[in-house]
Amino acid sequence: MYLRELDLRDFRSWPELNLALEPGVTVFSGRNGHGKTNIVEAAIYTATLASHRVSQDQPLIRTGANNARISATTVNAGRELTTHLLIKVREQNQAQINRTRLKSPREMLGVLRTVVFAPEDLALVTGEPAERRRFLDTLASIRTPRFGGAKADYDKVLRQRNALLRSSNMALRRGYNDDSGAAALSTLDAWDAQLAAFGAQVVAGRRMLIDVLSDPVHNSYSSVAPESRPAAIEYSSTLDKAVAELAGEPSNDPAILEAAFLQELARRRRDEIDRGTTLVGPHRDDLLLTLGDQPAKGYASHGETWSFALALHLAEYALLSEDGVDPVLILDDVFAELDAKRRERLVAVAQQAEQVLITAAVGDDLPDNLDEHVAARYSVVMEDGLSRLEEP
Repeated sequence: MYLRELDLRDFRSWPELNLALEPGVTVFSGRNGHGKTNIVEAAIYTATLASHRVSQDQPLIRTGANNARISATTVNAGRELTTHLLIKVREQNQAQINRTRLKSPREMLGVLRTVVFAPEDLALVTGEPAERRRFLDTLASIRTPRFGGAKADYDKVLRQRNALLRSSNMALRRGYNDDSGAAALSTLDAWDAQLAAFGAQVVAGRRMLIDVLSDPVHNSYSSVAPESRPAAIEYSSTLDKAVAELAGEPSNDPAILEAAFLQELARRRRDEIDRGTTLVGPHRDDLLLTLGDQPAKGYASHGETWSFALALHLAEYALLSEDGVDPVLILDDVFAELDAKRRERLVAVAQQAEQVLITAAVGDDLPDNLDEHVAARYSVVMEDGLSRLEEP
């Protein structure tokens, strides 16, 4: 798989960009803040409908513009598909494949697959659980697009349920003693049923992903840091107690998870009404990363932290490749952060990829054994706050 063409309009610092790409290694170099990462960010957004740098879409739209457009032509086993994505400030984003308008941008997922290494990866180990949940959900959505639909539905119901817990808090506290309390509780029951149904699909999808990701993470970490303690990953859910009560052991069965979800919601209802927020569900879960018998967060050295972050993405790349399509590998300003051993392991993966997109502040950041595979180089410069390309 490779990107053959990338066209941008009003995306970040790019008023316009028309870029033809080839298989092999393409390098974008330039000073920090001049817009080189914005190019690969557009490719990442096309593949995942999310940025690796920000959690909202508005920063992706150039200042003063009403929307941004990303068009990308992907070649997969000789077949070309062109996706068009219109990112809007206040309205729902629009997407199409070739000339076909899509009902939802999520229908684009899977056309382009990417694996990204970036300095932000350290947050996978040292950051909050939301970072690790995002990693799982992005990978699960790429491999199984219907997972992305279940996650989007879950998030929508969660927002509505939390709004009810806040706006009708006093009525919920009164309970069935008056009409308004009974109506609010009835509405809460309806949201509970939907939340449990969608949440069970999310938890099941994450657990099934970890089942196939665990060994690749362990093996990748061993190859990057053979002298370190063994690495392992495990899913920790707010439903674990209820699942154990119902099934006696961990389960990926959506029916069991849905029943456990409803049981846990009933158990925590009073607490949720008191606090005005949902305390149970996949939005509260975490991916536990361990080295030996200790959690990586707080106990791993800087080198071990980088190794674990690399291992997660190496495992991601291996898993996507096993699906039959080598993803586009994106290395965003990462070589300057790595020592020789980790560079060597990353280069070994890069040499296997059909296409690699690299950003670097200076050309010297590129390892010699990868430099010889470079098919194209571009310099990114900025004038008056706008980015443009120069061919060296």
